[in-house]
Amino acid sequence: MIELSTTVVLIVITVLTSYWGFKNPQLLNRWMFTPYLIQERNQWDRFVLSGFIHKDGTHLLFNMFTFFFFGGAVERFLLYQLGFIPGTLAFVAFYVAAIVVADIPTYMKERGNSYYRALGASGGVAATVFASIILMPLSDICLFGLICLPGFALGGLFLIYSIVQARKGNDGVNHDAHLYGALFGIIFILILSPSSALNFLDQIKSFRLF
Repeated sequence: MIELSTTVVLIVITVLTSYWGFKNPQLLNRWMFTPYLIQERNQWDRFVLSGFIHKDGTHLLFNMFTFFFFGGAVERFLLYQLGFIPGTLAFVAFYVAAIVVADIPTYMKERGNSYYRALGASGGVAATVFASIILMPLSDICLFGLICLPGFALGGLFLIYSIVQARKGNDGVNHDAHLYGALFGIIFILILSPSSALNFLDQIKSFRLF
């Protein structure tokens, strides 16, 4: 049985709002991350709302599947560090803040482009994944159940890929949101628990390929 954690509650909310968006194009257009309209009409709520809608079922499934497996680790860490109520509030604030912060560079870049649109929880999910990697760098992460690598190795490759693709900017994916979401997750954990940096390095030093 799946435990009713804050991670699961956020997933349920996102599934419901995304499904609502699938059925309601007007809502989808109003919640979409559109830098031009944010600037021209002061619709700052789009920074948050866009993280709770998705392009299609595949986009939603991938983000929520990933968030489910990594969100629990970060949530449990915050509950242990801060206690139940403060930890729960911190986890929600962390997730929502990551969605917002991850989109700020894109907003600065695209606010004069009236055609730019983006949506999805990728910034929050990326932050959660990388916060988890800092806490458990040697835990394997598997791509499509085929290729499994320690979190720190796959995370490093992902950061490089995101930087390269963000510079190209030709595939319709907001790689900046992935990159800055990931960096937000890393910085958040290190500020909250500076000792995590030493723990991360100690674990990396102990890693053996064979």
